[in-house]
Amino acid sequence: MGYNVFFRYEEIPHVFADITVKQTDMVAVVRLNSKLDDVDKPCKDIRATAKHEAIHLLTARLAENARYRYIAENEIDEALEELVKKLEALIQ
Repeated sequence: MGYNVFFRYEEIPHVFADITVKQTDMVAVVRLNSKLDDVDKPCKDIRATAKHEAIHLLTARLAENARYRYIAENEIDEALEELVKKLEALIQ
């Protein structure tokens, strides 16, 4: 897709994994939490987690564009998370 994707294993608060995308630079950073005792829901399926973060990368452009519209940021994040979870169920 033209992105440079980097992976990090580091302490991140309260989640098992996350992704940050700089759309203008086409750079994505996927982070896996190195401190699992701080995670609300420990990961049982690393493949499912990887798929979840990859779907976030697929929707990154949509997310950035949506932030330029007249809508609250939390509404965008909720809608994107809903879309990602639906795609997780559909994509094998």
